[in-house]
Amino acid sequence: MYDVKGKWALITGASRGIGRLTARFMAEKGCNLILHSRKKEHTEELVKELKALHVSVCAVEAELNDLPSVEAMLKEIDSMGMDVDIVLNNAGLQIAYRTDYLKTPVEDYEISFRVNTIAPAMICYHFLPGMMKRGSGRILNTTSGISLDVCQAGYSASKAALDKITIDLGSRVQGTDVLINLTDPGWCRTDLGGPHAPNAPESAIPGIVVGVFVDDRKSGRFLGAQSFAGLTLEEAVAKAEKEFDSPY
Repeated sequence: MYDVKGKWALITGASRGIGRLTARFMAEKGCNLILHSRKKEHTEELVKELKALHVSVCAVEAELNDLPSVEAMLKEIDSMGMDVDIVLNNAGLQIAYRTDYLKTPVEDYEISFRVNTIAPAMICYHFLPGMMKRGSGRILNTTSGISLDVCQAGYSASKAALDKITIDLGSRVQGTDVLINLTDPGWCRTDLGGPHAPNAPESAIPGIVVGVFVDDRKSGRFLGAQSFAGLTLEEAVAKAEKEFDSPY
């Protein structure tokens, strides 16, 4: 199992919901954390909470809909001087539910693609070379299981594009100790999922991060978190390595 103790992980969208739960879980495993949110003050309390677990934690900010802001965040991380070995592209935006779907505005696509596709891709491209040079690293891009729903077209299309980018990138590192995979928390009762979702946010743990801990040199997989609900991390890793193959 991949050892995260003492390594640095960037988690986007860490201030609440699945991102916050993920940050707590990774800190409990001894992982140092870079917590992203729109504003640093959104993670102030979380930084204090996680530092109490005796790991190093810092905060960065970026509006993912503003690509220069993403570039500035990446430069700030570079200036900190640490190697980022783990990237968890958790942040995402479901912009609208368009009942009158044939009037879906262009802006739905523009914003959705910037936040859900282009920003995560920029982050992958930024940190992947270092991982490849060091011969080790993990990237998990959060996708969505939504399909056949024309009312959320911008969101669904942007996630499908992220899937394609992830699988294609994974083909270049397949067989190495740099793993790039997809994850999906499932429909959970978060700010994005809404109050009527069937799953508690906690059900996404440990499945939402199982792609970090697998150690079988396979990339391009879809590791849906609900497939691992109720399992220990060790059980989840064993199941992922046995039952979830790469597409190549």
